[in-house]
Amino acid sequence: MLERWGEEVVAAGTVDRGQVGAIVFDSTEELAWLESLLHPLVGERVGEWRTALEPGVELAVVEVPLLFETSMEDAFDATVAVVADDETRAARAGLRGTEMLEARTGRQLPQIEKASRADYVIANDGSLEELERQVSALMELLRRPPGAPR
Repeated sequence: MLERWGEEVVAAGTVDRGQVGAIVFDSTEELAWLESLLHPLVGERVGEWRTALEPGVELAVVEVPLLFETSMEDAFDATVAVVADDETRAARAGLRGTEMLEARTGRQLPQIEKASRADYVIANDGSLEELERQVSALMELLRRPPGAPR
């Protein structure tokens, strides 16, 4: 990245994700270049991580922001879409200091499509406690032995 974009993408010796975001979400060519580097590496690392899991691991979770967009869903036993209304998402992104929400989400499938393609959906419009209850219930469901009713 440094060779392509120069010193402006480095701050205190690490990649400045904000600067990289500003570059790639302003240029489809730059985004395509970055994704062509990152997506194969992500797939490789996920595969290595799964292979290294200890026998008997009941449940392993991988967060993949562009799961359906990159056609990676078949690599997993089950998929979960976590969705929230646009107003809630924008407010939360602002609290995290995430800029360019529209540019980022414009690259993603609409949440309703992700929800329709996922095996399970978690609505994240409420409190943290509500989210934790939904996640716990889903984890319990996913831990059931193969063939057990879901």
